[in-house]
Amino acid sequence: MQSFLETVNANFDEAAAFTSHPKDLLQQIKICNSVYRFQFPLLTQRGYEVITGWRAEHSQHKLPVKGGIRYSENVTEEEVMALAALMTYKCAVVDVPFGGAKGAVKINPKNYTVQELERITRRYTAELIKKNFIGPGVDVPAPDYGTSAREMAWIADTYQAFHPSQIDSMGCVTGKSVSQGGIRGRLEATGRGIYMGLKEILSIEEDMKRIGLTKGLEGKRIVVQGLGNVGYYAAKFCVEGGCVLIAIAEYDGAIYNPNGLDPEAVAQHRRETGSILNFPGAVNLATSAEALELECDILIPAALEDQITDANVDRIKAKIVAEGANGPVTASAQKKLFNRGVMVIPDIYLNAGGVTVSYFEWLKNLSHVRFGRMQKRYEQMAFEQMINLIEKTTGRSISPTERMMIHGADEVDLVNSGLEETMISAYHQIRSIWCRLDRKVPLRTAAFISAIDKIAASYLELGIFP
Repeated sequence: MQSFLETVNANFDEAAAFTSHPKDLLQQIKICNSVYRFQFPLLTQRGYEVITGWRAEHSQHKLPVKGGIRYSENVTEEEVMALAALMTYKCAVVDVPFGGAKGAVKINPKNYTVQELERITRRYTAELIKKNFIGPGVDVPAPDYGTSAREMAWIADTYQAFHPSQIDSMGCVTGKSVSQGGIRGRLEATGRGIYMGLKEILSIEEDMKRIGLTKGLEGKRIVVQGLGNVGYYAAKFCVEGGCVLIAIAEYDGAIYNPNGLDPEAVAQHRRETGSILNFPGAVNLATSAEALELECDILIPAALEDQITDANVDRIKAKIVAEGANGPVTASAQKKLFNRGVMVIPDIYLNAGGVTVSYFEWLKNLSHVRFGRMQKRYEQMAFEQMINLIEKTTGRSISPTERMMIHGADEVDLVNSGLEETMISAYHQIRSIWCRLDRKVPLRTAAFISAIDKIAASYLELGIFP
């Protein structure tokens, strides 16, 4: 089976063949520019341990570079490089002006106390500062698997300690809590972006007919793998949009109910019991893999990479595979799905909601003003004047309930509006390429072509590759 990095590069090569860019330019876009690997000692309750960390900067065609930090005992250097490459292409696809990066620490966070995790995070940050691998204009990390707003706050605090006079220091990291300089809407951004992308894709009747589905999300049966931040919010918004969540898969098993599951109730059950299993009204499935093979309309793998491979691809019955995670479908498995008429919506488009709203957070940190603060009351006053004019000229009285709906845009309204515009615009750019190629390639290939063309333009405009 191909490695994760080999899969990413295979997808790149397949798309690059449809472009006319010089080979040396394509090679420059494809390679990982910088990888920093380091180790440091940590005193734990069990004695000293040596901790390994990485930061990979795939492309500096735009600065800063951007990418999450994951804490996982199974992470490898090659995986970090693959994830950094995906970030480069993802940012290009959704027109976010960042290069791609990724970081990792090789630990299982569950094996460490909060105090130990804080020391690991702060030391990791210090190592990045030593080599100039972090900074608001250089490299801006974010949460990933195994990390959260808590770790981002520790990173920001450590960076500020090293740069006490840097006015934009809070922009060194995104995914922070609102009280620590974060932005409203960031927590649910990736899941909301998945929902927005699916909503737009399923609104195109012509494309849905090709795969045997009706237009729209209403009534579509979905299966979600992974009830972390991404999977939970993707499931929540899709259910609110009319989908029926028939199964949820986690590392310890899966649950199934053909009549539908409430993701909020399942999440509450897990908080109380420690597992999604034995949820009232649902049937336990023996393994997480079994849920992936259920008959459904949309399968959303939102856990880790390499979940649909040659080993199980022939048993996948979904009409749409929507990649909520990074790299859940291998290159060879994708070819088989494409040949069967299954639409695979690629990760470099569909889960770009997180980096999009991280971009908004970074802009907020640089501008030092909350979105909506300047215009909210002005907009509200303008709306009220318009309503008063309507009442005066028509004689119709606007009810208090209707008046309550008239308000200026607050930060979360603007964030969600910007996210929706990004997801819709990016998809139609991809679809335009896809249609130009008569839909004879997977949607992922069209997305990679879009990314390659935009990155190539950045280099060509500099005159580096005439």
